[in-house]
Amino acid sequence: MKRTFDIQVRPKMRLSEIERILKDNRAIVPVPSRQTLIRMCESGVLETPTGKPGRSGWLVYEDSFLKWLKSLDENG
Repeated sequence: MKRTFDIQVRPKMRLSEIERILKDNRAIVPVPSRQTLIRMCESGVLETPTGKPGRSGWLVYEDSFLKWLKSLDENG
């Protein structure tokens, strides 16, 4: 039986996953440092649920990351 929920969930990613995607796809070489990614979270470039790290560390909304990544080609 398939369950359905009445809420929309925005998928979230850990910074380690963002680093892996950037590295595997050679989107930015070298990959930005963890501190740079954290500053991007703090400044709102990468949207986060709380604007600060939680129990699981920094979580970034997947759509926010993809929007930022796409903007590199559009503005570059």
